[in-house]
Amino acid sequence: MERKLGLGSGVAICVGLIVATSCLVSLGTGMGSIGRWFIIPLFMVMILNWFIGISFAELNGLMPRVQGGTGQYLLAGMGPLPSLIGNLSAYVITEILSMTAEITLCGLVLKSLFLPHVDNKIISIAIMAVFLIVNLFGVDMFSKVQNLVVFLLIGSMVLIGLIGMFKLGNSANVVDYAANAPTFAQIGGIKGLCSYAALAFWLFIGVEFIIPVAKDLKNPKRDVLLSMTIGLAMLFVVQSILGIGMTNYVSLDILANDPDSTPHMTYATNLLGNAGRIWMGIITILAAASTINTVYASISKIMQGMGEEGMMPRIFAKTNKRGAAWVGLVVLFAFVTAIIASGLGATQGVSFLLLSGSCFWLLTYCLVHITVLILRRRNPEYPRKKWLTLGGVPQIIGILGNAYMIWNISTGDTRIKIFELCGTIFVALVVYSVIWVCVVMKARPFQPVPVEVINDSSVKFDELVKKENESRTLTGVEGEVN
Repeated sequence: MERKLGLGSGVAICVGLIVATSCLVSLGTGMGSIGRWFIIPLFMVMILNWFIGISFAELNGLMPRVQGGTGQYLLAGMGPLPSLIGNLSAYVITEILSMTAEITLCGLVLKSLFLPHVDNKIISIAIMAVFLIVNLFGVDMFSKVQNLVVFLLIGSMVLIGLIGMFKLGNSANVVDYAANAPTFAQIGGIKGLCSYAALAFWLFIGVEFIIPVAKDLKNPKRDVLLSMTIGLAMLFVVQSILGIGMTNYVSLDILANDPDSTPHMTYATNLLGNAGRIWMGIITILAAASTINTVYASISKIMQGMGEEGMMPRIFAKTNKRGAAWVGLVVLFAFVTAIIASGLGATQGVSFLLLSGSCFWLLTYCLVHITVLILRRRNPEYPRKKWLTLGGVPQIIGILGNAYMIWNISTGDTRIKIFELCGTIFVALVVYSVIWVCVVMKARPFQPVPVEVINDSSVKFDELVKKENESRTLTGVEGEVN
């Protein structure tokens, strides 16, 4: 009998991708920039991400049988072209870069703490190989590893945060936060708080990664939204505690402008000396491991769903005897390994590309919200949890909030360069997607597929397109004969 995942595993999956090493760095930077006022943008962004969770939960309720998640939702709402662009840009491309950054940093920490004479590239590739094997054993092995990693990760973050929050560490390094805390006027008031929403967003992004494994949950109708809700609330509390702890042991200017760009490591060293440095190093490794494990499982499922619908080569739909989408897993391993081997993972270029890729992630969130509104109007008879619809308010606020964060993705020349790169990538994606959809699949780019068809696992999108094309051809021939 196939094992199913409980609520705890669902929460672990949501938390697993979100808590990455970059989040620890962003938390320190945010706290250093505007002090504990940063908790307010954290709360605002938590709500925005809960709104995207509501939209994903509604779509999952309408289409519970899909594997690809976002791609198939957009296929039902807006057609194959937005579906392909949204999935490839927001998930496959962005997450390959995300995995590269996380695994490289994980390798660097392991090298500095335990393996000083081993090349970082070898360590990083070895870790990738370990998690490839774990995920090839299927969802049961994935969940066991994920639950353990997330338990140790969140437990460590809470404990090291509480030690700092109550000033139980090295008393010689305690700083007087109140003496240097910025006032509401000094941070720029409401406008200043909102300007840090984009930075806070990276501490919650990715909650929807529960969707590709929703079919493996014991009670998906209850646990999809509940897992996302608990995960977001848990992370808000944990990050707030850890952030307050940081401000008690590191001055705000150093938190905001850490010379090594690792404010979380500076905090841990000031808190507990070398023991704290090792402990935070282990937390960093756990965060990277959690992210890698979740991305492996979820992205391979997304590619499997796209392969099933003909939105990618059919080979991606293949699974091994344990139900793992092995082709997607191997492709992810190959791409990330190639980037690590090239040395790109150790440069600042990846961080820049990640920030650029996040624009596409936010764009896809907007498309998901729009899809929910479209399907409500097109198919009002479908069953929905009425108390969560709220007249479309979560979706409208979500669209406006995500658009605001795209516009404020960075500042100065960096912002312009990000927009230039995003524009270039977007054009390339559109060209590829148009060729695949219009030439290879011969599908109508903006023709939505009925929800009933998406839910019918026996009907594949490419086969449906083929039948429609044959029907149009026959109709044309009959017209000529007549």
